[in-house]
Amino acid sequence: MQEILTALSDPTRRAALALLWDGGEHCVCELMARLDVSQSRMSRHMKVLREAGLVLDRRDAQWVRYRQNPDLAPEFVAVIDAVLIAERTIERKVA
Repeated sequence: MQEILTALSDPTRRAALALLWDGGEHCVCELMARLDVSQSRMSRHMKVLREAGLVLDRRDAQWVRYRQNPDLAPEFVAVIDAVLIAERTIERKVA
């Protein structure tokens, strides 16, 4: 659980998870562009998410593609869903 909380503590990682939580697979190049993050920084963030068991990756030529880990325990999915919903709610109130 500690690794998951650490993974969720960073706004860039939460933003990446929000993109991946749509159920699709996303290339690291897409995540970099959408989040305006360098390749090395994005790779470090994705490593944290992967090591926490939140995402899976696969190599596709020179790129790596990420997706939500379908084997993630339902209680962890519920926690992540709640965090992402809360963050969207806060963002709407601030905007």
